[in-house]
Amino acid sequence: MAKDIDLSTITKAYAKWAPVYDMIYSRILRPGRNEAVKAALACGREILEVGVGTGLSLGDYPAGYRVTGIDLSKPMLDKAAEKLAGLPVHAVTGLAVMDACRLGFRDATFDAVVGQYMITLVPDAEVALDEFARVVKPGGEIILVNHIGAEKGLVAMLEKAAAPLAKRVGWRSEFQLQRIRTWAQQAGFSVASAKRVGFAGFFTVVRLRDARMAKAEAA
Repeated sequence: MAKDIDLSTITKAYAKWAPVYDMIYSRILRPGRNEAVKAALACGREILEVGVGTGLSLGDYPAGYRVTGIDLSKPMLDKAAEKLAGLPVHAVTGLAVMDACRLGFRDATFDAVVGQYMITLVPDAEVALDEFARVVKPGGEIILVNHIGAEKGLVAMLEKAAAPLAKRVGWRSEFQLQRIRTWAQQAGFSVASAKRVGFAGFFTVVRLRDARMAKAEAA
């Protein structure tokens, strides 16, 4: 897929959003955020949150888990660090500025990789998913929460028409679930579920389960 969004657009946009992000988005994004965290907790103790932003979900992880949060935007991560300083959060082991397409972690490090409202923002979603697959442990999960574009009908037409404007602010309005399904099939993952959440089901939580070992054994 073409890299139709550049990193500078994203970093500039979120540097502006950082001071007001929580006030605008905290309540709107909560249903998807809660569902994604719940899914991650069921996978194991080692969790990577990609696109952790201002750290809205960090307080949802109980003690005993080890959560690493990364984001491309330093101003957003600075807000997350402020939260950690003011809350009794015991699960977070570190925050780092990092590109989702170039993760600085060893292979098979995490039980779950959670992408919070970010997969439509990266310049190349498939490269990011490849990185998530690399760092997740055998049998683990990639959990994505995002607005996913309609695949047919009037809404799909409107989202496609809005795509050029959306790209100017660093996101894709027409990103469809089939794109994730296609990647999963090629990468050896299965789509365990795709659950709509939030007002009018505007967001979708997608759980991708690692099936590479099972497929290799079957072969």
